Amino acid sequence: MNWRHFLLINVLGGLPPTLAVPNVRRADAPTSVPPTVSHPTSLPHSSFTATPTTSGAESASSVGSGIPTLGPAPGATSYPSDGKLHEPQPAPYVPAGGVGTNGTTPIYNAKSDFDYESLALALYQEYIELDLFHDGLARFSVADFTAAGLTAEDRFLIEFMADQEVGHATMLTNILGAQAPRQCVYNYPYATVHEFIDFCQKLTRFGEAGVYGFLPHLDSREAAGLLTQSITTEARQQLIFRQFEGLFPMPEWFEVGVPQSWAWTLLAPYISSCPANQTRLAWQNFPALYIENQPNPYRVNGSSAVNETLPGGGMNVLASRNVTGPESCLNKTTVGESCSPAITHNRTSPLSFPGRTVTLSWDAPGKGVGPNNSYITNTTAGAPKYVLWASQLNVTYSTLSTSGNASSGTTVQPDLSTYAGDPAINGTIFIAITDTDLFVTPFNISSVNSHIVAGPALYQAG
Repeated sequence: MNWRHFLLINVLGGLPPTLAVPNVRRADAPTSVPPTVSHPTSLPHSSFTATPTTSGAESASSVGSGIPTLGPAPGATSYPSDGKLHEPQPAPYVPAGGVGTNGTTPIYNAKSDFDYESLALALYQEYIELDLFHDGLARFSVADFTAAGLTAEDRFLIEFMADQEVGHATMLTNILGAQAPRQCVYNYPYATVHEFIDFCQKLTRFGEAGVYGFLPHLDSREAAGLLTQSITTEARQQLIFRQFEGLFPMPEWFEVGVPQSWAWTLLAPYISSCPANQTRLAWQNFPALYIENQPNPYRVNGSSAVNETLPGGGMNVLASRNVTGPESCLNKTTVGESCSPAITHNRTSPLSFPGRTVTLSWDAPGKGVGPNNSYITNTTAGAPKYVLWASQLNVTYSTLSTSGNASSGTTVQPDLSTYAGDPAINGTIFIAITDTDLFVTPFNISSVNSHIVAGPALYQAG
C-alpha cells in the first residue's frame, strides 16, 4: 500500500520556505524525518549586568504618526447572510469566496513586516517555554515535586510539553528563515515548585493570547494555518498547568486575544541576553504594572492576599513560600477548600469577585528590559484615569482612583457577563492602566496601545 508523505523544507539560506515535493513511499519504506532546531538545555539562568550595545525596538527609517480611526470598510455589510448562494460555484460542492482557495500553491513564509515581527515574537515565546519547562524539571528534586502533589507521570508530561516546544520552534524557524531568533538566556524568579507551576500557567496564558491577537491579521494565511495548529497545543498546556495548580481548568467560554506589544511587555523582563546579532523586535515595551493584592490560588481565601507576588514584570507570579498552616489550601481535604493538583476543583471562596477593590502600582517609563536590557519601556499615553479589563470577548473599563499619586491607585472589579450565565472576568485575564476608555473590540484591540500608561498585568480572577 502506498502513501504520500508531505514535509515542510527547512530552508535557512535566505530563500523563502515552500512545500516539499510529495514523497511517495511504500508503507514499509524508511521515512525521512526533518531535523529540529538546536535547543541547549544547560544554559545559565542569571540576570544581565553588562552595558547594552543597542537600545530601543527595531524601527524603520520612516515612522508615521499613528493609525487613523476609520469606519467600516467598503462593502463590509453588503453580504445578505440569507443562507442562499449568490455567486457561481467554482466547483461542485464549493461555494464562492474564501482566501487561498483558488488553487494557487501555498507558500509558507512571511509576506509583510507585520508577519515577520509577529512570527518572530511567537518564536521568542516558544524558546522561553522550551527552556522554562526544562529548567523547572532540573531545578527541583523528585521530592520537591512529590511534596507539591505531582508524580513522575506529571513530570513526564512537563517534559513532553518541552518536546512540543521543540516542534513549535522548528516550524516557526523554517517559516522565518536564516534570520529567525535563536534561544536566549533567561532569568526566572520562582524558588518553589508551586511558584514554578504558577509561572508556567501565566506564561502560557499570554503566549496563547498573544498569538490569538495577531492571528486573524497575518497577511500569510498559510503561516496562520500552521500557527493555529501549534497555538491550540499551547492552549492545552495552559489548561494542564491550571490543573497542576488546583485551579478550575477552563472557567471561561472564550479565550482572550491581546496585541503583540502586550505579550512582549510581559515576556521581555525574563530574557537576560541573546546571541550576538539576534533578530530584534519592533513591538513596544510598556511600563510594568503590579497588582499589590493579586489573588493567591494557594490560599483558602485567595482574595485576602496582599503583597504575595514575586519580583519581576507584569506577570505578578504568586509567592507561595509564606502561605502555611490553616491559610494554605494545599493539604485541605474539604470540597471547596482543596487546591491540590486535580482534574478540577470548585472553590467555595472565589479568588476574586465583582466589587473587589484592586490595589495597583506601576513603573515610570524609561526602564531597560529584555535581551541585554536593550529595550526601553515607553508610553505615549496621558494621565492615568482608567483600568482596562480584557477577558474573553470583552474589553471594559473601571475608574482608577489615584489620590494624587502618579504611580499607584485603586479600582473596583466590574460586574459584567459575556453572555447571560458567563461572568466575563474569570480565569487568568489582562488588565492595564489607560488615559481614556476607548471603545475597542477583539479584532481592533491594538488601537488602545497608544493610550496605555502601564501594563498589561495578569490578574488571577479565577
